[in-house]
Amino acid sequence: MEIKEAQHLVDKWINTMGIRYFNELTNTAILMEEVGEVARIMARQYGEQSFKKSDTEVNLADEMADVLFVLICLANQTGIDLTDALEKNMEKKSIRDADRHKNNEKLK
Repeated sequence: MEIKEAQHLVDKWINTMGIRYFNELTNTAILMEEVGEVARIMARQYGEQSFKKSDTEVNLADEMADVLFVLICLANQTGIDLTDALEKNMEKKSIRDADRHKNNEKLK
């Protein structure tokens, strides 16, 4: 699926199943909540924290998809074409970091 298709799919779902978008501030708070859920799994699965008995049904992929969904909602609400934004961001990073990581001794 292309990013533009994902933006259209989320918009269609919001306007049929979700009734309407939550406002931008609410969606920003929801995004932070969803990112926190990803962080919680990462800290337990890859970090030093351990899972609780109630954490047996965690699904990292599903939580990442929740983050993406809300991010797409915010992009749609604010008129951002995520394909264009990502392309421009990659160009910026490619120029800025052309030699940065190659010369980083910590990465060798």
